Amino acid sequence: MKDYHINIFYSEEDEGYIADIPDLMYCSAFGETAAEALAEVELAKSAWLEAARAEGKPIPPPRYRPAIYKAS
Repeated sequence: MKDYHINIFYSEEDEGYIADIPDLMYCSAFGETAAEALAEVELAKSAWLEAARAEGKPIPPPRYRPAIYKAS
């Protein structure tokens, strides 16, 4: 099953980890560890999808691929 790509990176400014899902606009989360940020963004993803369904808004298919996976 294809799922949404998740970016996780350390933010010096926030002194913690940020996780985001590029295909779901504004879907991101914070954690003191990378694992915590991942768990939080999974919750955010569920809430994002639930809200979109409830409002009858389109749900984008998983498309984002980091540059390292793109064919030349």
